[in-house]
Amino acid sequence: MDQQAYLAKAGQYFAGGTLGAFHLPPDVAMVFSHGQGTKLVDVDGKEYIDFLLGSGPMILGHGHPAVVEAVQQQVLKGTTFFTLNKPIIELAEKIVKAAPCGEKIRFVTTGSEAVSFAVRMARAFTGRDKILRFEGGWHGVSDTLLFGARPPQPSDYPHSTPDSAGLPTGIGQDVLVSPFNDTEMALTYIEEYQDDLAAVIVEPLQRCIRPRPGFFEALREKTRTYGIILIFDEIVTGFRLAWGGAQERYGVVPDLATYGKTISGGYPSAAICGRADLLDTANPRRASYPADPHSIIASGTFNGNPFSAVAGLATLDELEKPGTYERLYAMGNRIIREIERMGQEFSIPLKVGGEGPVLQVLFTDDEAILNYESMLYANKAKAYTFGVEMIRRGFFISPFEKIYLSTMHSDDDLDRMLEAAREVLREKIRPL
Repeated sequence: MDQQAYLAKAGQYFAGGTLGAFHLPPDVAMVFSHGQGTKLVDVDGKEYIDFLLGSGPMILGHGHPAVVEAVQQQVLKGTTFFTLNKPIIELAEKIVKAAPCGEKIRFVTTGSEAVSFAVRMARAFTGRDKILRFEGGWHGVSDTLLFGARPPQPSDYPHSTPDSAGLPTGIGQDVLVSPFNDTEMALTYIEEYQDDLAAVIVEPLQRCIRPRPGFFEALREKTRTYGIILIFDEIVTGFRLAWGGAQERYGVVPDLATYGKTISGGYPSAAICGRADLLDTANPRRASYPADPHSIIASGTFNGNPFSAVAGLATLDELEKPGTYERLYAMGNRIIREIERMGQEFSIPLKVGGEGPVLQVLFTDDEAILNYESMLYANKAKAYTFGVEMIRRGFFISPFEKIYLSTMHSDDDLDRMLEAAREVLREKIRPL
């Protein structure tokens, strides 16, 4: 059966012909049969160099020998037990020791669960209901966090709007929103709502937006003053921006951090890590709610399964090797430097946001990418054209979204990608 036949079946059985939100236009849609290293191959045999990496988890590339060997050994020992097992305890120790905020950890299956439970812990611990989030940050698909993530226009701060149908409108009353990198406004809302705020949650690298100096330091000081829980959503940045994640990179330690993507080698797993007293709200040995008003439910069938644990251990062992992060940053810095230089050469205003191994090309004449508004008003038509044309040339890049780098990407992979980017910018993208 060829690719068009598979795509027709996908259209028959899946809503929108896709597995979730990610989809491509029909003329470049593909169905993959396998991947190895930095390469993906579709069912018609066309090869792509992968710069999406499963939306981030495949930081070692596809089929890394260390991960494959670990999983092959584990498959003979058991798939999942719904209880403590040797690999998950070893992975817990590794993450807690690496995380600057680490004291205790709770494993879950998805990043959305991790963020949802982190917010639940903060609410249970403080006895408060409201949270402050930053406009445009992505914290998964729980009802609470789908307010203020993707508004079609700048928000009426601090009021948030729903990002999806099917959300209870009352939830939005407890979700405050502020622009990323606007220290003064964020501190104003923390002061104003201090008695009601359970948590401030933030992506340390918000999509591809770097924090301004002093922004996180101010949040840390003010939240500590009022007993508000500071949560870093490190689903993307954990073990990617540095061994200690964004906490290490930016030098600010939150109360809780959520992890995913890199910690399980491409298998489903995520985690909440941080202060022991906060994690203790999920301690099943406590009296149940409402006898204990600070006790929460945070459970799941596949939480802490050994498959994900051994894959995660193998991945972290590789990332811990000397020179790994230096190489990831060298590749990222080269892409930023050369694509922005191409923009200047062809009189196309653009910026490459992000840093290290997570980047995004934005077509904008803004001097700096500071907040969601910077991204909202960037030229989406040009970003779409750039992504689609790169796919046509054999580079798997998500239009409008991030470029991920792996430890397996070679200089040749980057040479070919940058050559294709030059061709696309020169021939397909007109100056603004």
